[in-house]
Amino acid sequence: MGEVKNRRIFKWLSFFHLKMPKIRKFAAYSNLKRPYTRISKFNKKNFVRGGRPNLKLTKFEMGETNKQFDTVLHLNVTKSMNIRHNSLESARTTGNRLLEKNLAKGYHLRLRVFPFHILRENPLASGAGADRMSKGMQKAYGKSISCAARVKEGQTIMDLSISQNNLKLGRLALERASKKLPCHCKIVLISTPPVQKVQ
Repeated sequence: MGEVKNRRIFKWLSFFHLKMPKIRKFAAYSNLKRPYTRISKFNKKNFVRGGRPNLKLTKFEMGETNKQFDTVLHLNVTKSMNIRHNSLESARTTGNRLLEKNLAKGYHLRLRVFPFHILRENPLASGAGADRMSKGMQKAYGKSISCAARVKEGQTIMDLSISQNNLKLGRLALERASKKLPCHCKIVLISTPPVQKVQ
């Protein structure tokens, strides 16, 4: 009796796993288009009805925010495109985890972009016979499903302030973070002179 029950549970879980919704391919949203993202306190004046989708980004600054460091590393994108918020959060946690593990708080990592652009989808039926029942109107606005940051070529996504002694570790952290982004990135080194205290 127990084996039969386990088989039924396994079949139900397998069916549920196959039917779970997936994230839509990012190729549909990577190009920059005109953003209709106005949010107003009056719901009738919103371009996006139903409010903004929930953001996965939790922090924009990590480490010691008030300390001065002598070296700054910039992570710049090499292509103009949209970057989704879940990709930015994944890059942030990957880079911050390595720095936090090795340096505790001897760094300042900052995310320089905000995902204000609303991504939309007009869901249509798919499968056998769907062409006869899923002919929606042209240029439909769709339903808000996610958020993305609009970045231009050469724009800085992250900057990392760190001491010269830990420069190699800082480069490694930004390289790992860039692997989570849907574009090629370039790390730029900027050395800042120490701030002199006025007596």
